[in-house]
Amino acid sequence: MNIFLYLLTVVIWGTTWIAIKFQLGVVPAPVSIAYRFWIAAAVLLLFLLATRRQVWPPRQAWRYLLAQGIALFCCNFLCFYYASQWVPSGLVAVVFSTAPIWNAVNLRLFMGRPIRRQVLVGSLLGLSGIALLFLPQMQGHWNDHGMLLGLGLSLLGTVCFSTGNLLSSRMQALGLTPLLTNTWAMLIGSTIVGGGAWLLGMPFTLDASPRYLGALFYLAIPGSVIAFTAYLVLVGRIGPDRAAYSTVLFPVVALSVSTVLEGYHWTLPAFGGVALVLGGNLLAFMKPAASAAPAIRVSTCR
Repeated sequence: MNIFLYLLTVVIWGTTWIAIKFQLGVVPAPVSIAYRFWIAAAVLLLFLLATRRQVWPPRQAWRYLLAQGIALFCCNFLCFYYASQWVPSGLVAVVFSTAPIWNAVNLRLFMGRPIRRQVLVGSLLGLSGIALLFLPQMQGHWNDHGMLLGLGLSLLGTVCFSTGNLLSSRMQALGLTPLLTNTWAMLIGSTIVGGGAWLLGMPFTLDASPRYLGALFYLAIPGSVIAFTAYLVLVGRIGPDRAAYSTVLFPVVALSVSTVLEGYHWTLPAFGGVALVLGGNLLAFMKPAASAAPAIRVSTCR
C-alpha cells in the first residue's frame, strides 16, 4: 500500500506542473487557486456525506485545520504561482524538491525526532541529480532580481508545504483521517485566497477554453482530491521525512511529460541526474531498521 500511495502521488503531482502552466493567463492566479480548492473541498464533502463518514471535526482540531489551510492550501500555492512568473518551471521543481530536508529539519526542531542519516543522504543524492537536470536553466539569470525573488518565493512555498505536512501528522495522531482534514483545510485555504482576491478587486472570471477547464478539473480532482489524500495518508503511514522524498521525483516526471509535449532534449548530464535521483530515492525509501520503526510512524490510517 505504501508503494502504491507513493507512486500515485509522484505520477499525479509530477504532471500537475504542466496543468498549472495552462491556467496562467486570463484568470488571476489567486482566483484559479480558489476555484481549484473550492471544487476539491465540495467533492470531498459530498464523498464524506455519501459514505456516512465523520464530517464535523472535533473542537481541538480547528486550530490545526486553520493553520494547515493557510500554510498548505493558501500560502504554498500563492508562492509557487507567483514564483513561476520569474523562475523557469524546472527550477521551481528543484526548490520544491528540498521538501524532504525541510521536513526532516522541522521534525527535529518541533517534534524532537532525530534526522535519519539514510533519509538525509538519499535527499542529498536526489538534490544533486536535480541540480544536474536543471542547472543550465540558471544560465544568464544569476544577476536577475526577479529571478532571486522567484527563488525566495519558491523556498517560502516549500517551507509552507513542509509545515502543512507536520500539521497533517499531528491531526492523524488525533485519529482524524486526511479525507476529513483535507476537506476543511482546503475550504479554509481557498476561502482565504478567494476573499483576498475579492478585497483586492481581482475579477472572478472563468476562462471557458477547453485548455483552462481541463487543467482546472485535473488540478481539482486528481491533483487535489486524490493526490493530496494519498500523500497525507502516506505521511501518516511512513512519516513526513520519507513521504516528502516523493517531491524529488516530480521534476523527473515533469521532464518526461515535457519530452512528449514540449520537445525537451535529453543530455548526458540529464541522464546522470536521473540516475542520482532514482538511487537517492531507493536509499531514502528503504525500510528502516526494526528498532527505528516506532519513531518513524506518526499514526496508522485505515
